[in-house]
Amino acid sequence: MKEIKRDFYLNKLIERKENGSLKVITGATCCGKSYLLFTLYYNYLRSLGVAADHIVCIPLDNIDFEAQCDRRELLHYIKDKISGDGTYYIFLDEIQFCKGFESVLSALLHRINLDIYVTSSNSKFLSSDVITESRGHGDEIRVHPLSFSEYMSIQTVSREDAWNTYCAFGGFPLVCKQDTIESKKQHINHLLEDIHLKEIIEKNKLQSVSAVAKFVDIVAFNVGSMTNSTKIAKAVQSNGFKMSPGSVNTYLKYLKNAFLLDSSDRYDVGNKKFIFTTKKYYFADSGFRNARLNFAQSDESNIMENIIYNELKIRGYAIDIGTIDLSEKGEDGNKIPKLLPIDFVCNLGSRRYYIQSALTILTPEKQEEEECPLLNIGDNFKKIIITRDQTTPHYTNDGIYILNVLDFLLKSDSLEQ
Repeated sequence: MKEIKRDFYLNKLIERKENGSLKVITGATCCGKSYLLFTLYYNYLRSLGVAADHIVCIPLDNIDFEAQCDRRELLHYIKDKISGDGTYYIFLDEIQFCKGFESVLSALLHRINLDIYVTSSNSKFLSSDVITESRGHGDEIRVHPLSFSEYMSIQTVSREDAWNTYCAFGGFPLVCKQDTIESKKQHINHLLEDIHLKEIIEKNKLQSVSAVAKFVDIVAFNVGSMTNSTKIAKAVQSNGFKMSPGSVNTYLKYLKNAFLLDSSDRYDVGNKKFIFTTKKYYFADSGFRNARLNFAQSDESNIMENIIYNELKIRGYAIDIGTIDLSEKGEDGNKIPKLLPIDFVCNLGSRRYYIQSALTILTPEKQEEEECPLLNIGDNFKKIIITRDQTTPHYTNDGIYILNVLDFLLKSDSLEQ
């Protein structure tokens, strides 16, 4: 297996080196944060001539550093390591393991000869006062499981074969390194059940493990579908478990705090307003979604949509779920509803893209179905259909850009063509 470079994230750290801010590396447990910091960035600093004793590495989730999970012990340990001249680079892995870490970081941020990097698998860390009040503000680098482009960089198979495996098992590095289907399944189930969900249940003192499991299953089943907390609660209740919409919102928050789940709001494109009654949810890794469904729901359309969503998030886009209301009055004067979906409304600075994810548009009827919402948008921002069909990137006569999903995923500037 080739080394996983992760240059996209490494360059983000390099750009922020000694910028006066606290660098906060976030992402799900086992997505590669520690490897990025302790191996890739460490080696980069050493290549610049930084002495090893000027890079202080503290993995707080390691039993060898259990004593440093006490804030006073942690501060004392670091102070002992930074007694010399020059800049010291402080790496604190899984900082949330240290209770009261805010006071430690506040003390360290007052020292001008320190460049501080922390990782966390809990998004609550970002709401900490020390983040917002640190010099230059906290600087977040969100790390995702391997993108398809990163995954392809360590493969020797064709991109078609790689796509099929990636759709099924996702991009968590430990899973990608496994050689057999069975070992991939074992590792992804271990990551999901024994690490992520176990941590969420224990941390939040949840009583009904079975209800939580069924809740996650239902969210996984509904990836890419408009839903809300009431619908999810009813689905859980229909399976014999008590759960209120309020509990659903709480559980959704737990999954999002652990960087396992993300969501986008519905945006009425024609009336330029948000409708917060429904959302779409996506898993941070398609393999996790499939594992929850025991790899039985191989709906490539929903999986592809989830992968496209994650790629857009990696590229920095803010993503909403669009709708176009083409309802009209019937002969009896009553409204005939016609609400057309736009999978993604993507914004980054002054750029906006309207994107449809379509497994195929080979028939005229299917192409018309995907194009209709885009053609009824009343602005000149770029309209795009990403499809699984084997096609070269091209524009239709109506100005809609069509490209294959693998071309989209493997070229970082694919939307700008």
